[in-house]
Amino acid sequence: MAPQRRGAPKAPEGSGAAERRRQSSTKSVRAPRDVRKKWLRVVVLGSCTALAACLFWGTLGGDDGITEVLAHRSEILPGRFIEVPCSEDYDSHRRFEGCSPRKCGRGISDAVITRDEARRIRSIAEKGLSLGGSDGGASILDLHSGALSVGKHFVNLYRYFGDKIQTIFSEEDFQLYRDVRQKVQLAIAQAFGISASSLHLTKPTFFSRINSTEARTAHDEYWHAHVDKVTNGSFDYTSLLYLSDYLDDFGGGRFVFMEEGANKTVEPRAGRVSFFTSGSENLHRVEKVHWGTRYAITIAFSCNPDHGISDPTLT
Repeated sequence: MAPQRRGAPKAPEGSGAAERRRQSSTKSVRAPRDVRKKWLRVVVLGSCTALAACLFWGTLGGDDGITEVLAHRSEILPGRFIEVPCSEDYDSHRRFEGCSPRKCGRGISDAVITRDEARRIRSIAEKGLSLGGSDGGASILDLHSGALSVGKHFVNLYRYFGDKIQTIFSEEDFQLYRDVRQKVQLAIAQAFGISASSLHLTKPTFFSRINSTEARTAHDEYWHAHVDKVTNGSFDYTSLLYLSDYLDDFGGGRFVFMEEGANKTVEPRAGRVSFFTSGSENLHRVEKVHWGTRYAITIAFSCNPDHGISDPTLT
């Protein structure tokens, strides 16, 4: 009978084998812990980086992130014009040769309207807005359509107050309004090299009164960045006549042209006119007013006569 082959005898359970198993078990436990620690470090580092980035961009996008002032409140500017490339916004609208923007840009002048004229036209806004006013921080008075902020809504002041309007405004008020509009229209035409007669006053053209009262409706949220041509397709040229002084009458409330890397601001001064082409080349916003009251009038022009509106009349 052939002898049977026996396998090699098993090594007895000794301290060496047990120790190796313990080391292997310890490594298998430690490995997930090490991975978790590495991921925790990555998450914390990433969160800190993201927070730092948010703070950085938040600073740039906030009121303190403006890096260039186009017009200081202490300056008296005979005229300043900055040309910028036109956007494509005008291509989707009917063009009017000799008027539709080919040359785009923004201008500021303290020589169009006198401070006395600004004081007198501000009194028109004050008288009209005394009849109502928004519950929030932004009130509107439109002498063309009659729109007036009252509480959370708008009323037509001509229908709502009727003959009382004759005791609030005078014919001299409306004549001053027309004279100021004509001066602004001429200044825009000269700056952009077009005929003043090709520009048509368009809606909405309105007074604004802004203070630090908390917004109650979307109409009070005036501080969002926007493009006039997108919001109002009739706009080709936008202008603002400031009727109060930055840091004397109010804080905050500067006008900001939004540009990549370097926003540019206009500090309001009573009688100062800021004007610009209405497309995306002039994306803009207004800073929140922190104290006081800011008065201005927005005067808009279209090249399309179909979008034209008449000057307001008292009777």
